[in-house]
Amino acid sequence: MDSAPRSPLGRGSGDDPARRESLEHLFRHESGRMTAALTRVFGVHNLPLAEDVVQDALCRALEVWKLRGMPENPAAWLMTTAKNRAVDVLRRERRARSFAPELERLLESEWTFTPTIEEAFGPYAIRDDELRMMFSCVDPRLAEESQVALILNILCGFSVGEIGNAFLSSAAAIEKRITRGKSVLSTSQRLFELSASEDFRARLAAIQRALYLLFNEGYHGSCAETVVRVELCREAMRLATLLCEHALAAIPSTRALLALMCLHAARLPTRVDESGSLNLLTDQDRSQWNAELIARGQTLLEQSATGEELSEYHVEAAIAWCHATAPSAQETDWRQIVSHYDTLMSIRPSPVIALNRAIAVAQHEGPEHGLAALRELPDRERLARYPFYPIALGEFELQCGRRAAAREHFTAALPLARNAAEQRFIEQRIDACADRVR
Repeated sequence: MDSAPRSPLGRGSGDDPARRESLEHLFRHESGRMTAALTRVFGVHNLPLAEDVVQDALCRALEVWKLRGMPENPAAWLMTTAKNRAVDVLRRERRARSFAPELERLLESEWTFTPTIEEAFGPYAIRDDELRMMFSCVDPRLAEESQVALILNILCGFSVGEIGNAFLSSAAAIEKRITRGKSVLSTSQRLFELSASEDFRARLAAIQRALYLLFNEGYHGSCAETVVRVELCREAMRLATLLCEHALAAIPSTRALLALMCLHAARLPTRVDESGSLNLLTDQDRSQWNAELIARGQTLLEQSATGEELSEYHVEAAIAWCHATAPSAQETDWRQIVSHYDTLMSIRPSPVIALNRAIAVAQHEGPEHGLAALRELPDRERLARYPFYPIALGEFELQCGRRAAAREHFTAALPLARNAAEQRFIEQRIDACADRVR
């Protein structure tokens, strides 16, 4: 089961990498917008129909653009194609099935049919519908994990496998969550209204979490093909910006989340080297970091410092700010970063956060202290498939001069590599152990 509309690009289709990346970004970006607009017209109970129409539009684009070339405005072409297909469906099936209840009367009359469709597919309507779709996905009858998985699947085009990587969970478990989520969603008749309702803030928290995971999937690259997926980071930032532009959603934690994304995105140009291999933070050329994004992130972080709310995004953005503004790795305020991680563990403890804290401890107090922190990690079994846990163990052992132990940990990390870049990085660390032995 993986029915969400997503890129129909198949591997081995002959497309050059640049074109494939461009289309992948376009299709991911537009599929959520088209799904939201179509669901607004068809009704939430007809979500599968909306997804089918989106998939038709994406496949049609591949067929037509291959023959005629990409249009000047491909996003508008896709939306028009989806709109025209929706008109066909509505005219053919409006007697046989029910659609969005608030629009049904308008769709029945030929006098109001066309204006209603045009209005529903206008840019401002689509923007609001994306927000309403996100809020609809976080139904309180669903667990947070299912809410987040639903957003990633429907609005962001994530596959079951990609969501599993983001959650450090199995594909089977994610599939069950999405199936359950869509079943609950199908019982609704209309999208969530963007008003000061009682559960607005609770639903907003789940949306923030979904966008956080979306950005992380792009930044940390669990994808088997590439270590960094810039298009996913951009999509997360676009949706977070959408939240910040809505009066009710632009609360301090939302601004802190976008600040965190900006500060991390500023370092994207140096995440990998020219060969596509991972670049450690200590090896990155900081002159290539995006100063404009750092400034935007700092401004958003300052704007988020209002009221009494202290969210996990505030703390993570503060950590990112420490890294982004340090002149060098050696001049980084590691003591402050460890303190921030302590705060973060009190707000939302997790094995990955504890792992990152241990790495900061090693930078601040030395590798032996880092090893001690790693051995005390809670729920270490949840990191069984996460390559950076044995990598950290190996790195600290190597710094302590215990080359055989370091090599053992790096070797254990090798089969856990999620893409070629991580594999090359681990092989380089294994070679470093061998070089020192000789």
